[in-house]
Amino acid sequence: MADMNRELSSFLSGLEKRALVFMAERMPRAVNSDHLTLLGLLGMLGAGLSFWAAGAEPLALVGVVLCLILNWFGDSLDGTLARVRKHERPKYGYYVDHIADVFGAFFLLGGLGLSGYMTPWIAAGVMVVYLMVVSEIYLAAYAVGTFRIHFLRMGPTELRILFAIGTLYLLYRPVVTVFGTRALLFDVGGACAIVGLAVTLLVSAARNTRTLYLRETIP
Repeated sequence: MADMNRELSSFLSGLEKRALVFMAERMPRAVNSDHLTLLGLLGMLGAGLSFWAAGAEPLALVGVVLCLILNWFGDSLDGTLARVRKHERPKYGYYVDHIADVFGAFFLLGGLGLSGYMTPWIAAGVMVVYLMVVSEIYLAAYAVGTFRIHFLRMGPTELRILFAIGTLYLLYRPVVTVFGTRALLFDVGGACAIVGLAVTLLVSAARNTRTLYLRETIP
C-alpha cells in the first residue's frame, strides 16, 4: 500500500532488484502485471501437480524446479513492472498478490503432501504455521506500517532456491537418518520449517506489540 514501508534486506535482494528492473524495462507492452501475477500462481499450481506426479515418476521433480522458476519470475516481477511503468494500484496489487501467495502455498504443500515425499500431517502443519506468519505480516503492515518479508536475511527468493535444491536432492536421497531413525527428508525439512516459522512468528509478534505499545501509550 502507498503509505507502507516495505522492508526486504535479504542476501540476494540488491542483485534481484536490479535484475527485475532490467527485465521490467524490456518487457513487451502487451504483458502487464496481472499476467505476471497469474503466471506466478500457475507456477505454484504446476509445482504442486509436479510433486503429485513425482509420487509415480520421480523425474517429475525436475518439473517442480522449473515451475518454481516460473513462480519467481511472475511473483517477483509483477510489482516491479507496475512501478517501472507507473501503473501502481496499491490496494488492488497488495490484495491480489498476497491472496495469490496463499493459494500458491496451498497448491504447493497440497501436492507435496500427496506425493509421498512428505507426510500429509507435516504438510498441513507447515501450511497452518505459514498462514499464521503471513497473517502477522499483513496485520503488521496495517498496524505498524511496515511490511517485512525477510527473517535472518532470508527472503522468498532465498527460500525458493533452498527448496529447489532440496527438491532435486530427493532424486538422490528421499530418506535420511536422523538420530538413528530413518525419516523422509522433507518430513525433517518440514519439521524444521514449522519450528523456524513459529520462532519467526513469536519474535515478530513480540517486536510489533512492543512497537505499538510504545507508540500508543496510555494517557
